[in-house]
Amino acid sequence: MAGAADQAPAPLRGVRVVELGAVPAGAYCARIFADFGAEVVKIEPPEGDPLRRRGPRLAIGPGAEEGCHFGFLNAGKQSAVVDPSDPAACTRLHALLSTADVVIETLGEAERRALGLDHDALRAEAPDLVIVAASWFGESGPYRDFRATDTVCRALAGLVYLVGPKDGPPTPILDYQADIVGGLTAFIPAMAALQSGGGRRFEVSVFEAAIALADYNIALDWGAGRRDTRWGQNRFWPNYPLGIFRCKGGGWIGVTIVTPVQWAAFCTLLDMPDLIGDPAYAVNRDRIAVADALQARFAPAFLTRTAEDWLAIALEERLPFVIVPDMADLLADPEHRRRAVFARVRHGAADYDMPASPLRLTRTPPARDLRVPAFGGALADWTAPAVRRAPPRPKGHLPLEGVRVVDMAMGWAGPHATRHLADLGADVIKIEACQYPDWWRGVDNRPVVIAQRLYEKSSYFNVMNRNKRGITLDLTTPEGVALVRDLVRRSDIVVENYSAGVLTKLGLDYTALRTVKPDIVMVSMPAFAGDGPLRELRAYGSTLEQASGVPSVTGDPDGPPGMSHIAYGDPIGGLNAAAAILIALAHRTWTGAGQRIDLSQVECMLTMAAPWIIECSATGRVPPRTGTRHPAYAPFGAFPCRDPDSWVFVAVEDDAQWAALAALLGPAFASPDFATLDQRRARLDEIEAALAAWTCRHTPDAAMLTLQAAGIAAGAVRSPVDLLDDPHLAARGYWQVLRRAYVDHQPNPSPAFREDGRPLPIVRAAPTLGADNAAVLQGVLGLTDTDLARLAAAGIIGTDAVPPNLRKARAAIGAPRPAPAGAG
Repeated sequence: MAGAADQAPAPLRGVRVVELGAVPAGAYCARIFADFGAEVVKIEPPEGDPLRRRGPRLAIGPGAEEGCHFGFLNAGKQSAVVDPSDPAACTRLHALLSTADVVIETLGEAERRALGLDHDALRAEAPDLVIVAASWFGESGPYRDFRATDTVCRALAGLVYLVGPKDGPPTPILDYQADIVGGLTAFIPAMAALQSGGGRRFEVSVFEAAIALADYNIALDWGAGRRDTRWGQNRFWPNYPLGIFRCKGGGWIGVTIVTPVQWAAFCTLLDMPDLIGDPAYAVNRDRIAVADALQARFAPAFLTRTAEDWLAIALEERLPFVIVPDMADLLADPEHRRRAVFARVRHGAADYDMPASPLRLTRTPPARDLRVPAFGGALADWTAPAVRRAPPRPKGHLPLEGVRVVDMAMGWAGPHATRHLADLGADVIKIEACQYPDWWRGVDNRPVVIAQRLYEKSSYFNVMNRNKRGITLDLTTPEGVALVRDLVRRSDIVVENYSAGVLTKLGLDYTALRTVKPDIVMVSMPAFAGDGPLRELRAYGSTLEQASGVPSVTGDPDGPPGMSHIAYGDPIGGLNAAAAILIALAHRTWTGAGQRIDLSQVECMLTMAAPWIIECSATGRVPPRTGTRHPAYAPFGAFPCRDPDSWVFVAVEDDAQWAALAALLGPAFASPDFATLDQRRARLDEIEAALAAWTCRHTPDAAMLTLQAAGIAAGAVRSPVDLLDDPHLAARGYWQVLRRAYVDHQPNPSPAFREDGRPLPIVRAAPTLGADNAAVLQGVLGLTDTDLARLAAAGIIGTDAVPPNLRKARAAIGAPRPAPAGAG
């Protein structure tokens, strides 16, 4: 990080933000603004934000408790109470809104009417205002008015069905995940609009934001014409071994094996040479089919060494192993302490550590002196002068039109970040090499794959790289490097995820690129800190989840720590990178200064564990795994439906919802003995048996609709590929079908943010290898036809992948971080 003398004032100082509503995603969106200096006023009703009361709660003063999640989402803000029945208070609120830069609003229609809030009228009065209207399911479609919780939303979004035991029930992370994903997704268009002059209203669906985490699974199943199923605890098709193993001394080690080289090294390490040459185990997709038998051999082997021993060996052998920590381990980790990963927060009379913002802008870092606002503040005038704004762009243009991005990232995380920028209008130029195409095109290098260009048929590559242009440049050559530098000179942003030290050797690191473009914004996305002890650790998105602490609170108490995704860290890293880039871009727009962003992806994952980290820091208790026993909802979980392996997820949030459910279950449950949360917890086995007997008579959708009609939060547990036929998404025009060479027509997910009720258009299919060489090298850099012919003859550019036997030694330049789990 830059020294104090190099740091500038907070980049969003003077930006005025008003937050209204109780959807947690809106609160996290506003929290990001506060982290970087914006003045954020949180408007609460007279009874307060419901999250203040939701568990797990902490003592914050004599006789006072508030929720851990509330503390995390609201540190750094001001709070003001507005009573909708008080006309004077509503008038003061309107004055505040009309002088704000950004309004983040998650109210329902009735709440808007009560406050006299009309977005059209507000925009007419304040034409430069940016409004983000976020909700669980968007402003149209059959789910629009559904009750939801974080987990109900994820169940519908395809993020629960694949998690847990093979025979069920699905056992996901209890909470707090879609909140963060939705908040980041809402922040991205808000920040893009703000830096381009404002005057926009974005609608954001948390449900659609969560679906982005299932993009890989949906595309993979669509391309293969299959429907995935649960393979067992900590197993995700198509990879195995991928999971968490108990070690000597009681610790846990996370393992992800993808490539044939890794499989051979893994078997050698475990002294199982007979597995290496056996064709039955040569391909990861074949191994997962016999995972039970293999697990019976692997599990005892891991008990022979401690987790620390396995990690040391993995670093030497370049295998993707990582220690799986609990919350106390995270808080005590010396590397996290060295990196100041946690910020000390004051919450009433309590103080505790929580994950600091992972968006490490080196010139304009996030705030660390944070306080959670007390309830009951009066509505006051703004304390800061208005920010100097960018000139507005012509009406109808996307907010990032005119911004150019050099995308040197591969796989999921970096391309996920740049996809958001491309969807908002940026000219994203993806750089590959014919010798080393993006591994999301596939890692199968057999001659038939190269000859038939099967690498052009990767459905998940196509989804992640739409709306971009693509060129090829051989970076092992001086001329290839020179062309990248020339392109950076004409660009605004660089995104990269190369291994530590590679770009420095090439002369393409931030220090070098600043000499050709002093105001460049560059984000580096290592899995672990580039200056830390794990910088050389081979890591996948699954490795990042294993290291995040989240598995320690997921799954059954008597089972291993539970994973929830094939490569969780990748889309989370991508969302955080996009948010960080846009803050840095705004700072450059307003000051002319660029900077480097140091984004450790494992630190991004810590936000997904924030409430449990806070609970552990404040109380000293290590949160346990509790299966589907939620601290605030009962009953809660996935319940079986009529057909085999079909489920509906139910979350009874309060006593009123319980009364509605009791009416469906029968008179016995209308007894006062079940009226309160504590009473229901004491008799959960009885309640769950009765609820399962009721859900078994219905399909998931029928059960969901009946429960929702009664005002109960419930959602069908969708398989990812089922979303292609989801009625709500169909009604909202969510799937946009694009024609692309080698694939024909493929459905692409719309961005989770939209303007004027319509999805943002996907105007360009993902590029084939080197498809835009001429357009970019001639149109942007001014090369001639003769130049292109010479570059092609030298193998510096091209449109065909080079067979492995003709490639230069990979060790000559290193490589970006390896493919996310499942990419093979």
